[in-house]
Amino acid sequence: MKTSRIVPMFALFTSLAALAQPQTASQTRADLSVRTVRVEGTGETKAQPDEAWIDLAVETQGATAKAAGEENAKKIERVLAALTAAGIPRKEMETRNYSVYPDYAQPDPRSEPKLRGYRANNTLSVHTRELGRLGEWIDRALASGANRVDGVRFGLTKADAVRAEALRQAVERARKSAEVLASALGVRLGAVLEASTVAEPPRLYPARAMMAMASDKSAEASTQILPEEQTVQAQVTLVYALEPAR
Repeated sequence: MKTSRIVPMFALFTSLAALAQPQTASQTRADLSVRTVRVEGTGETKAQPDEAWIDLAVETQGATAKAAGEENAKKIERVLAALTAAGIPRKEMETRNYSVYPDYAQPDPRSEPKLRGYRANNTLSVHTRELGRLGEWIDRALASGANRVDGVRFGLTKADAVRAEALRQAVERARKSAEVLASALGVRLGAVLEASTVAEPPRLYPARAMMAMASDKSAEASTQILPEEQTVQAQVTLVYALEPAR
């Protein structure tokens, strides 16, 4: 009696499972019938930067927050005026950060910190495409009141074109790898079934700065900024179908 009931139930479960997943099973058989090869390729392109940002800062101190802020405003205005007179439009300069905060002194770690005044900081970002004048503008900013240079950043105005070239190289190298594998296996490449890519942003190198002295020892030093090449990398993954050799 028990056996007669179990057999129909098992048969019914099998029928329902077959009806519920006919496409999945069919798809699995189709996938197993297609042989594929997965390859990766990388590309790298270098280009000279054609734009830059100078991050300048004016930091001031005062007995009160108001005094520190007012002194900072005067100095940053002188910096802006000097850079504008040097040929940089105001629209190419913007404030990246502004802060006013208390300044504490703690000569002895066991004692309570004592307020000794306030500090105001204004960080100015200057954008330019005249890379040959970076050192000149830094010198002008420092002479007019800036007391810190936080860095010089470089960029590419046509970064998309550089990335496209790196991607083309990556695809070409991946395809050549697939051809070598297919030849070694005695088959030929079919269609590309999958393709994915990762394009990295330009690899930025820090600017090299140096002080160039004139032959006359009495002459003042001038800052020279030497931009580094920008490197863009791309990586692709291709999946090819493999077909029998003809």
